[in-house]
Amino acid sequence: MTVLPDDGLSLAAEFPDATHEQWQRLVEGVLRKSGKDVSGEAAEDALSTKLQDGLTTRPLYTAPEAPDEIGFPGFAPFVRGGSPAGGSAGGWDVRQRHLGSDPARVNEAVLTDLENGVTSLWLSLGGPGGLPVEALSRALDGVYLDLAPVSLDAGAAYADAARALLRLYDERGVAPEAARASLGADPLGHEARTGEVLDLADAVGLAREAAAHWPGVRALAVDALPYHEAGGSAAEELGLSLATGVAYLRTLTAADGDGDGLGVEAALGQLEFRYAATADQFLTIAKFRAARRLWARIAQACGAPDAGAQRQHAVTSPVMMTRRDPWVNMLRTTVASMAAGVGGADSVTVLPFDHELGLPDAFARRIARNTSTILLEESHLARVIDPAGGSYYVERLTDELAHAAWEFFQTIEKAGGLAAALRSGLVAERLAATWAERSKQLAKRREPITGVSEFPLLSEKPVERGPAPARPSGGLPRVRRDEAYEALRARSDAHLAATGNRPRIFLAALGPAAAHTARATFTANLFQAGGVEPVHDPVSVDPATAAAAYAASGADGMAVLCSSDALYEEQAEAVAEALRAAGATTVFLAGKPGTSAGAVDEYVFAGCDAVAVLSSVLDRMGVAS
Repeated sequence: MTVLPDDGLSLAAEFPDATHEQWQRLVEGVLRKSGKDVSGEAAEDALSTKLQDGLTTRPLYTAPEAPDEIGFPGFAPFVRGGSPAGGSAGGWDVRQRHLGSDPARVNEAVLTDLENGVTSLWLSLGGPGGLPVEALSRALDGVYLDLAPVSLDAGAAYADAARALLRLYDERGVAPEAARASLGADPLGHEARTGEVLDLADAVGLAREAAAHWPGVRALAVDALPYHEAGGSAAEELGLSLATGVAYLRTLTAADGDGDGLGVEAALGQLEFRYAATADQFLTIAKFRAARRLWARIAQACGAPDAGAQRQHAVTSPVMMTRRDPWVNMLRTTVASMAAGVGGADSVTVLPFDHELGLPDAFARRIARNTSTILLEESHLARVIDPAGGSYYVERLTDELAHAAWEFFQTIEKAGGLAAALRSGLVAERLAATWAERSKQLAKRREPITGVSEFPLLSEKPVERGPAPARPSGGLPRVRRDEAYEALRARSDAHLAATGNRPRIFLAALGPAAAHTARATFTANLFQAGGVEPVHDPVSVDPATAAAAYAASGADGMAVLCSSDALYEEQAEAVAEALRAAGATTVFLAGKPGTSAGAVDEYVFAGCDAVAVLSSVLDRMGVAS
């Protein structure tokens, strides 16, 4: 074995540093081979990806592009974490959510979770189908409340639920300093969800009581999920959470008829923030880091910079969860929870994969809690403090996202604060515009949804669950990424139930497999996303066999030509004529619009509006909407 001398020389010393310009020239050469004659910044732009909020992911990041001051873990501005040790001691708090109105069933699920890795509980109380407040004691029977923190989500009943929990601590002899809880008072979040305006007086009273007697209890939740679920972007979610937090700080610190308000540090200690974690891992990491930086700026402006470590609760995004092929949700929630943990979230809730189908079963809850267990105990994610820190890309994205969120926060403040912005319609209009733009990307499959808009499986049996508690309504809308495709698939399901068959389209593949496989696969994927069954039998047709093949397919008046451009030139016109003679009323071509012009009626291609195409096809097939 050769031992290198310890003379301080770098192994890379003989290799000259590559310059940005040299890298650009290499990129230009690759792009020219693909038919794009661009140079310089345009070459980088061609490889860049535009995100929401005016952000762009570029192909290369270097040291000069990273922000200079990001601080240290546990110190303002808390970008790198809210505590010096990060999550290295025990990892993040694994917080499981529990729904349902039967206290006995909730208690059984709670105990099972606590015995198998969950470290805190998130209980939904009040409202139609929720756990009755008076049943809280039964639901927590057998739970060591000095060991298991409890987070409440009770909507308009937050004051009654909070006082029931505090009474329970007293009854079971839990020392005030041992109690750990989030009482979940969030009047503005409730207004966003339901449109119902609540008085802040009860929330202020709870905060004062907690600050005076329960040092480990936080009274108020700043829940940004209503804005995420209404279609908001990451920057909008952050901006609205800042506006909510500032509104609560003003209320908590204001003097009233009973005396002075809370001090700024005490008021800051009464807030817990809740954000969505999505399968966009880098954006999620940046979001939690940016949130801490922004809140530290608020605390600094209030005169308490060292008390601005934001307490964060991450919840895997309900918007990204699908109802078709829900098993893929396990992958989405794994990536999302990993990103939240790497981003420094204090608590992480992994929603069960069947969350959007009804009341999750025991298996789904087990998979949800085990997701965090595997990330913490097998992948050791929490053993490194701020593992994304120092990445030029992550630091730049964190900085840009923070600036975009701050700008929106200022817009809300100029409108009179969050309450005024909600009631004037400003928030709803802004989120609706954002969702409309994102819906276009979903419709064009620029943002693919595995199992729904990409690689759907029509023959898969649906997963069925019992009904979950009714969700609040009356406030901001609630959107899902799969909603447009779900509507199309529902039409197909109804047609199947009524006729015994799904709507069908014939794939007329021309030439050998090498010529048609790529476009035939693309086409089959596209139409199955709308519940239309592609019939690709026989494997290949020509002008002489196309009519008979179409007639045998059972297709509902539609066919698609799939092949290479060269074979389209040779056979498209003749095959299209044969298909029409056999009864096809519409002939599509899979390829660039204008190919074999005059021979076909319409085109399907990468980037087409799949939802519009599929909706039109179902209409013409006579499938009821």
